[in-house]
Amino acid sequence: MKILGIDSSGLVAGVAVVEDDILLGEYTTNYKKTHSQTLLPMLDELKKMIELDLDSIDAIAISKGPGSFTGLRIGAATAKGLGLALKKPLVEVPTLAGMAYQLFACDSLICPIMDARRNQVYTGIYRFETKDCQGEAKRSLSETKEQCAIDIRELIDELNGMGQSVVFLGDGVAVYEKTIREFCKVPYTFAPAGMNYQRAASVATLGAIYFAEGKSIDAALHQPEYLRKSQAEREKEERATES
Repeated sequence: MKILGIDSSGLVAGVAVVEDDILLGEYTTNYKKTHSQTLLPMLDELKKMIELDLDSIDAIAISKGPGSFTGLRIGAATAKGLGLALKKPLVEVPTLAGMAYQLFACDSLICPIMDARRNQVYTGIYRFETKDCQGEAKRSLSETKEQCAIDIRELIDELNGMGQSVVFLGDGVAVYEKTIREFCKVPYTFAPAGMNYQRAASVATLGAIYFAEGKSIDAALHQPEYLRKSQAEREKEERATES
C-alpha cells in the first residue's frame, strides 16, 4: 500500500510518501514562503528524488484541520486536484491526531496545541493503548478528547483534573508556554523540535491505517474542518451586532 501524505494546516508544509510502513521520502519546510508557493514544488522535487509515479499511489492522506484557514484551503485544493486527476481516494486525517501520532508509544497523555488567537488553542487529548494480538503488543492511538477550540486556561484545568502526566506539542507551545508553566499542576513536558510541528509522514502513516480500515472518500467530497469561523467572519458579525 502506497500513501501520499499532505499537510499544510499550520506553519509547516510537507509532503511524504509511505509504502508498507516504510517512509520512502518526505519534504518539509518551515519558512517565510506561503504554502501556495511551496507545496507543489516540494511534491515535484520529492517525485524526482524517489522516482515516484503518482499513478502508483493507492490514496492521498490530507490533514483535514483544524489549522490555518488559508493553509487548509491550499492543502484541500492540492489534494482534491490530485485525487480527481489521478482518480484516487482521499483519506482525511484530523490535524491534531496526526500530530499526536508522532509521539508513538508515549505513555503520557499527548496534547497538541495550535494557536487559535484570543487565548484559544485548537487541541485534543490523546493516548496510546496497547493490545495483545497473538503475543504481539499492538499500539494504537486513542482519542480522549476530540478536536476543539478552547481557552488555554480551560484546557489546563481539564488536564489538571485528569491527574496524569502530559506532553505538549505544536506551535501553541511557544505562545502559551508561560501560561502552562504557571498553571499546569500535573507533570508535563514539551516535545523536542523534531516532533513539535505537523509532519506529512505522520499524516501518511496514520492515513494508511485509516485506509486499511476503509476510511476513505471521493476526492470531490473533501472539505476542511475549521472548527470555528474565520477572523474576518467573526469581525463582520461583531460589527453587525454593534450596529
